[in-house]
Amino acid sequence: MTLLPRSRSHWLACLCLCLGWASLMPAHAELSAASPLKVKVVVVTLFEIGEDTGDRPGEYQYWVEREHLTNRVAVPGAWRPVRYRDDGVVGICTGGGTARSAASITAMGLDPRFDCSKAYWVTAGIAGIDPADGTLGCAAWAENIVDGDLAYEIDAREIPSDWPTGYIPLSQQRPYALPKKNRGIGNVAFTLNKPFVEWAYQLTRDTPLMENDVMKVNRARYTNHPAALRAPFVLKGDNLAGSTFWHGKLLNQWANDWVKYWTDGTGNYVTTAMEDSGTLQALTFLSAAGKADTNRVLVLRTASNFDQQPPGKTAAESLAEENDGKYSAYIPSLEAAYRVGSKVVHTLVDRWSEYGVTIPTAKP
Repeated sequence: MTLLPRSRSHWLACLCLCLGWASLMPAHAELSAASPLKVKVVVVTLFEIGEDTGDRPGEYQYWVEREHLTNRVAVPGAWRPVRYRDDGVVGICTGGGTARSAASITAMGLDPRFDCSKAYWVTAGIAGIDPADGTLGCAAWAENIVDGDLAYEIDAREIPSDWPTGYIPLSQQRPYALPKKNRGIGNVAFTLNKPFVEWAYQLTRDTPLMENDVMKVNRARYTNHPAALRAPFVLKGDNLAGSTFWHGKLLNQWANDWVKYWTDGTGNYVTTAMEDSGTLQALTFLSAAGKADTNRVLVLRTASNFDQQPPGKTAAESLAEENDGKYSAYIPSLEAAYRVGSKVVHTLVDRWSEYGVTIPTAKP
């Protein structure tokens, strides 16, 4: 009985061995604690649907296939095997939610086979978007990451009549009370290296983004939001991270207020996703241990769906349309994450002699 190889790389390896073509075998350095990979860029993705290659894509697949991340290594404590190239480009898929992202990033950062002390970290994932700021298929570079989980909460049916929300900052007695308090609860807001974020934005702002007829029909319903009616574009806008998938115009108002509160009025909520506060918390701890550098972190989120209903729909009806991953801009948002994010990754690697030493910033 003939056994067929299960993958293209396996087939190539067998053919090369049989024919004696050793020089055609894909070679790579073996990782060890004694000879760790000097990491230049870590591409952080958050979910994958099936395999890393060859099927319906999640956030990881385009990066694995297009960046030729063929080398794999199991990292104890990480959700999936980490993929890498010998030139120092690494891809990780953390798993959904803040807990998995924090655990996977910590596991990789502490693995002695990777030297991430000078690495850049580029998160590239999809998100919901505020139609007041952008549209389907947009790509937003965040300056602030705000945790949406650390809070007290009162059921909506019991909120005092003079409160705008039942969500209350920890250590406070009412919504948005001042002065802010942080009594041992850790980071709620993370501010990234803004000159570095601006550099990434300026580098990618003219990147052509994908759109299709379904997106055009969907965004045309948001007649009260001019930004939502535009073709997709690159912008800067902050991310609210929380493990609850929320939806609706009232929660959109909470998201805007919550981000402004925790950034002292400087932040602008644009995208909602699940993992980024977990990623940033892990990188903050790793940075304190000399294993990472939070000044070298970028977060890119691309819009797969709107975070609220269009006029004439209820929040429940709108959520049902987008539920179970049926996002109207799913593939375009994955494409945007790769097109925009890869331009940054390639530039950092191509100019490593400079950017390995000095973090790039936007020219005035």
